[in-house]
Amino acid sequence: MTQRTLVISDIHGCYEPFNQLLDLMSYEPKVDQLILLGDYVDRGPHSKEVVEQIRKMVQDDDVIALRGNHDQRFIDIVRNQDHLVNSKFVDHGGKQTMMSYLNIDTIDYAMIHEELETFKQLVRADHAAHVAFLESLPYYYEGPAHIFVHAGLDPKYVDWKNQPTREFMYIKDPFFKNKTVVNKVVVFGHTKTKDIQGTPDIWFGGDKIGVDGGCAFGMQLNGLEITDTDTYRTFKVQA
Repeated sequence: MTQRTLVISDIHGCYEPFNQLLDLMSYEPKVDQLILLGDYVDRGPHSKEVVEQIRKMVQDDDVIALRGNHDQRFIDIVRNQDHLVNSKFVDHGGKQTMMSYLNIDTIDYAMIHEELETFKQLVRADHAAHVAFLESLPYYYEGPAHIFVHAGLDPKYVDWKNQPTREFMYIKDPFFKNKTVVNKVVVFGHTKTKDIQGTPDIWFGGDKIGVDGGCAFGMQLNGLEITDTDTYRTFKVQA
């Protein structure tokens, strides 16, 4: 029987939809190859639980997990004291991550900077393994017929592996609005498919496939099944 490759992206703390989707796809650890395209934290309510589950899945079940821009920002917020990093973290869903790790239901915005420092200290003291795990994640995975990446490939780089690492996590329009320069289908997240085609379902763009269904924005978490290199089946769980 042909091994299935299952792809999920942009979980963003959506712990229950993630596990519902795994059940819906009948995921079998060590039988199916599960590939996660990054952005495990921020916006959704259960970042801590998602990171811990995925860390164990990578360790125990040979799951391939890639690094997203929100995962990188989580690393950066814990590792340094840069004011811009702090601001971007709070403004782009980090408040929910803080609440998840601090195990609280709300944060008074007037106290956000104090809570941010408490969060950083807690993560450094009690969840250093989460930071080390996210720091260990690769930026891409190349299979026989597909390249898996969080955000995309910059078509300016014929040798795509030499593009700046930031592009693997952040690129948008220059990637999905143009033809790729590779001979494999690029499977990506980061850009919500609703922003590409008007619906949150998986987007099939010929030389690229977009997976991000915008779960943390109240839409859906998508799953892509790949068999026989070019046979696809889609799954979705509502947020």
